[in-house]
Amino acid sequence: MRKPVLFGCLGLGGIILVVAVILGVIAVSRYNGLVKLDQGVNASWAQVQNVYQRRADLIPNLVNTVKGAADFEKTTITDVIKARQQVNEIKLDPNSAPTDPAQLAQFQQAQAAVGSALSRLLVTVERYPELKANQNFLNLQTQLEGTENRITVERGRFNETVQAYNSAVKTFPTVLIAGLMGFSPKPYFQATAGSDRPPEVGFDFGATPAS
Repeated sequence: MRKPVLFGCLGLGGIILVVAVILGVIAVSRYNGLVKLDQGVNASWAQVQNVYQRRADLIPNLVNTVKGAADFEKTTITDVIKARQQVNEIKLDPNSAPTDPAQLAQFQQAQAAVGSALSRLLVTVERYPELKANQNFLNLQTQLEGTENRITVERGRFNETVQAYNSAVKTFPTVLIAGLMGFSPKPYFQATAGSDRPPEVGFDFGATPAS
């Protein structure tokens, strides 16, 4: 009479073991998937940082070049330098995407200020025909426009990777693994007016500087 009970217990234990193994495999698979998505977000964030740094590196040369123009507005140059310094004061990990929406918003606001200051500077350049003959300025202008385009592209890619990651984090049953292993949703770059295009710069070098 005891053998059937013993076999039944062994059978139940076997079923529990099989279920546990299956759940373990699923958990490991989901965890690995989250790690892969998280690394994708971090890699995309590093690219965003790279293109912003590229723009920051162009600014000193651009400022020095336009300073050579007679009577160039010092306030415009000062605004660019100040905006760049404010970005440098925001310390973010270049290889790990921020998890604090307020921190990312602060970074985005500072970078937007740089873009706005650069746009004003380049528009002001229209009034200085002598810069048309300055090959260094023209090269910097081309590099800056290309960098602004790359910023738009990389920000879009970053948001795409964050969307894929956040969708996984919030989807059942991955949400259970995410909660246990410390994976939380990440913030997006928020769209701002004109963020889908680089600053529009017209160069009317025929205009004469204001006296």
